[in-house]
Order: sequence, then C-alpha cells, then structure tokens
Amino acid sequence: MYISDTLTKSKVPLETIQPNVVKMYVCGPTVYNYIHIGNARPMVVFDAFRRFLEFVGYKVVMAQNFTDIDDKIINQANEWGVDWKTVADTFIAECYHDAEMLGIRTANFHPRTTDFVEDIVNAIAKMIDNDFAYVTPNGDVYFSVRKLTDYGKLSGKKLDELRSGARVDVNELKIDPLDFVLWKSAKPGEPVWNSPWGKGRPGWHIECSVMSQKLLGDMFDIHGGGEDLIFPHHEDEIAQSEALTGKPPARYWMHNGMIIVRGDKMSKSLRNTFMVREAVRKFGKDGVRLFLLSKHYRSPMEFFDAPLEDSSKAAARVHATLYRFTEKYNYPLVPKYDEEMNDYQTRFIEALSDDFNTPVALSVLFNVVRELNKAMDDGNDERALKMYHLIKRVFGNMLGIFDGETEKVQRVESEEMQTLDTLIRGIIEMRNNFRKEKQYEMADKLRNLLGESKIRLVDTPEGTKYELY
Repeated sequence: MYISDTLTKSKVPLETIQPNVVKMYVCGPTVYNYIHIGNARPMVVFDAFRRFLEFVGYKVVMAQNFTDIDDKIINQANEWGVDWKTVADTFIAECYHDAEMLGIRTANFHPRTTDFVEDIVNAIAKMIDNDFAYVTPNGDVYFSVRKLTDYGKLSGKKLDELRSGARVDVNELKIDPLDFVLWKSAKPGEPVWNSPWGKGRPGWHIECSVMSQKLLGDMFDIHGGGEDLIFPHHEDEIAQSEALTGKPPARYWMHNGMIIVRGDKMSKSLRNTFMVREAVRKFGKDGVRLFLLSKHYRSPMEFFDAPLEDSSKAAARVHATLYRFTEKYNYPLVPKYDEEMNDYQTRFIEALSDDFNTPVALSVLFNVVRELNKAMDDGNDERALKMYHLIKRVFGNMLGIFDGETEKVQRVESEEMQTLDTLIRGIIEMRNNFRKEKQYEMADKLRNLLGESKIRLVDTPEGTKYELY
C-alpha cells in the first residue's frame, strides 16, 4: 500500500510502527458554528480511508479533536451574549449530528482541548526548561523557532523567507517574528486557567501536539487534515513534538485538497459556505459522499450545484438498482466467490492501495452496478447476488456509501428548485428588513409562515440560511 507523504513530498509505502496497527490523528473543527462542506471533506476522506484500512486487515486507532477554546468561539459567545462553553458544547453536539447524517463513524477518541489544559501547561514548562520556549513580560509564552534548524521542512518554507509571510503574526514581545504562541495571557472577559506564568489559555498549535501524544504516543503513524493546515499549524506541531520528545509526532502526513468556491477556499470567514445538513437534505448522504470522493483526495474541488446534482442522481440510480434486487430477494444470502468477483475486488483494492485513489475505485463500483442490472435483465440470479454483494457489502462498506436503506433524496428538478430558492430568499430578505426596522412581530409571522411550509430558518453569522424538512 502506498500513500502520499507531505513531509517527503513523495508516494511512499505504508510501513506502520506496530505491525498491522495504524494510529492516526486527524485535525477536527473549531466548534463555533455548524460544519460546512469544506469541513466535511477531511472528515469523509479519512473516515473512508479508515474503513479501507480496516477492511484490508489493519487495526485502526483514530483520534479527531475538537478545538473548544479559541478566539472565534469567544467572539461568537460575546456576540450572542452567551457563555463560551455553551457555544462550544452546542456545536460539538451539532457536529456529531451532522457527521452522523454523513455516515461518518465516530473516532476512537474525540479529545477536547479544555480537557488537556494541565497536560498542555506541563508540556510548555518542559519546553521552557529545555530552552525551546520563553515567557514574555505580559505572561505570554512563545516557541523559539530558531532553536530548530530544519523548521519549515513540512511546508518547504525557509525561515528567512517566512519573515515577511502574511500568516506570521508581528508582535514586539517576540524575540523573532516567526515565534508562535504557546500560551496566551489572560484578557478581560476571556476564560482562563492557572499556569506558572500567570492565568491564561493555550495557543492553537500546542493542543494537537499534547493530545496526540497522550492518546497515541510520542510518535504515531499518520497525521491527517486539510492542506490549509500544513503551515503554520502542522509545521508548528512538528516543532513542538521534536522539542518535547526529540521525534516528529507522525511518520507520515496526509493532506486533502480544499473545497474552492469561485476561486477561494470555502471558509466561514469568507461567508461562502454550504452547510453539511443542507447539502445532505438536498442531495442525500450518498450523493454528498460520492461528490467528496469523486476526485482524488489531494486535488482541490470546485464547489457548485451541478456536480453535487450529478452525484445525487448517480447515487439514486445505484439505489434503484439495489432496490430492484432486494424487491425479489428480501434477505440476500452470501454468494460463493468466483473469478469475476475476485477480479473486481482486486481492482477495487488496488485502486485504494495506490494513494487511496477513490475515483478509480468508484469506476470499478459503477461497472459492477451495470453488471448487476445486466444479470437481472438476463434472469441470472446467481450472478446478480454476487454483484449485489460486492456493491452493498464490500465496496459500499469500504467507502461508507450504499450501506443503508434506499434513500429518498429530498429534492425537486433544477428549474423548480431555482424558483423555490428565489422565492424563499425573497421572503428572508423581507424578514431581515422587518428585523432591522424592529418590526419583530411581522418578522416572526414570516418565519412561522415558512415553518408551516416545512422550511426552517437558521440565523448564522454568515446570514440567514434555510433548510427543507
């Protein structure tokens, strides 16, 4: 099996630290709002990759974190006039809900940053003692990147070139502009924890180094996440872990490409997001997963309705074929493998063993769907059972698709949907105008009117969204 390793910038054989065991850490979301399709891509990719690893015989131990203390969470709480922990707890629960809608299995561990603050403080103290970090007069603690001669090796960036980088925070308290924060000193109105340097809270990068070490050991097999995390987040994780243990945190680094919207990364801050639950209700769980797996995980994906609509229709055709079979056989039995089944399964596994090439694997799956239809047309029930078994119990199970009951995707034809969308957005605009003019009774009437038509409004920092239910 081969995977692409960001650190060596090459396709390498997967050689695990412990035989037949893969320990994998995947960076999760900062929980200050609902997750969108951009958040969902690494969740779906690494969920499917985990399923595949398990199918071919690995025991997978997976951790995916929640960042539950961050500037974004604090700002959101302040804007809404609620406690920061309420915001974090709420959107962790909502994330679990959306992940379940997408058919994503829970990881072995879902650590929260705030449950590891004591461990984080101890790790920072160790880095200070080893001269890798320093305390500033105001109580902040920074990591000194100049202590590592090969800082930048993951991203390929050079230290001198980074000095003017847009993502490097300029702060007069730093010894070097490239130094990154490990501990943020207390600020009015923010949550704080005790430390030897005064009250404060952890920086972003340190959390993943500490949590992965505590849960998976000083060095594990695979660290995954979106390619936007390569620098500075994952670069800084390597620096911290080497300062703490003398070793990088992971043997291999896997990164998925971004979801692109009109040339920009899908991001809440850019207000160009499409929420996961909205996508699943419109295109179906399998439609969304097919879309996210239809391109190689390292490639960027352009987001717009047409390919999602195509994936939804493709999923519906597969479900129709499976339903056609199960109408005749309510309880399909287990077929005896033959040369044809072995050939299809070998091709499928070979595709996924070659840097998890899901587009090629999906082409094999769709070939088998065609053969299932042909077998049923020919009245060859024995062969039909074999094709059904591969789709439903082998290939679908490996990728997390077609593994449930036939879906009823809540969608209408494109022209009708566009008309409905225009009408709903017009009503939303009217409601927003009433709210601006403090005519809340009229605004509530419009919300209730939409609710009676099974249209739920969701007010978010990016604007008012709607969901059909």
